Amino acid sequence: MAKILSIDVGGTKLSYCIINEKGEIISKIEKTSTPKNIEDMKKIFHKIISSYEKDVDFIAFATAGAVNLSNTKVESSTPNLPEGYNSIDFSLLSKKHVYVENDANAAAWAEYKTGAAIGDNNTIIITLGTGIGGGFIIDGKMLRGKSGRGGEVGSMKINSKGRICTCRRKDCWESYASGTGLKTSAVELALSDDIFKTSIFKDKTPDEITTYDIIEGIKKNDSYSKKVFEIWKNDLITGLIGLTNIFDPESIVISGGMGQFINTSEIEEKINSEIVVSPVKIKLAKAGNLAGMIGAALLAFQKFSV
Repeated sequence: MAKILSIDVGGTKLSYCIINEKGEIISKIEKTSTPKNIEDMKKIFHKIISSYEKDVDFIAFATAGAVNLSNTKVESSTPNLPEGYNSIDFSLLSKKHVYVENDANAAAWAEYKTGAAIGDNNTIIITLGTGIGGGFIIDGKMLRGKSGRGGEVGSMKINSKGRICTCRRKDCWESYASGTGLKTSAVELALSDDIFKTSIFKDKTPDEITTYDIIEGIKKNDSYSKKVFEIWKNDLITGLIGLTNIFDPESIVISGGMGQFINTSEIEEKINSEIVVSPVKIKLAKAGNLAGMIGAALLAFQKFSV
């Protein structure tokens, strides 16, 4: 059975382990801090690969950034990774075959093959965290677009309020329906609505309100917190309705830290009451933080085992 060394490249840490062709983790998961400069990044890649190279058939990377269609380089800017990261030719890092994939795409493939979307040949995986990531499986194949940069759902326009997104553009879905978007909505409501004056957070300045405050406030039945969350939830649903109408998927799988705070049945009912295509299932992801490594390994096996 094939063995794949899979490396998940994050802004703060690198995680890696050996995964077999079934998506099963068969070694200890190792972690190390992400280097701050490009030369140290290359050195740590070579160090990790040299430790495992003789024992595996392929090398796989899951990483932030848009990946080219040949799965050898990251072509977009990656502000949370060292300058020059997109100059690395991953195919040259090992004598074995090397495969690199966008982390959201890799996570989507993991959910499709081993997680919540098993059996759904048309599914969308949405990662709700500080930002929003997305991966699309259409007719059992990864949708990547003409250049490999498809699936950037966080940059989908949904509004016209002029809210600035992390990509410096205005009114992207990410600026409303991510964890960052929840905080921004909290600040805006605190500044515009007298409901904040009776909130349990009234002694804080609006800028001091955090995402965690809002979640805690909901647990304590705070009216301001519940109104903020309702705004955030409606912005989330707006984007999901648009994606459902365009792609007509069997399921949408929600992953990421913000996913734990949503009621999938409630959101599914709301979406299905407004779409013009067949009903969709809203599911929570099952692969968790390992999804990127698992998906990248399975994609590498699929490409190089033929």
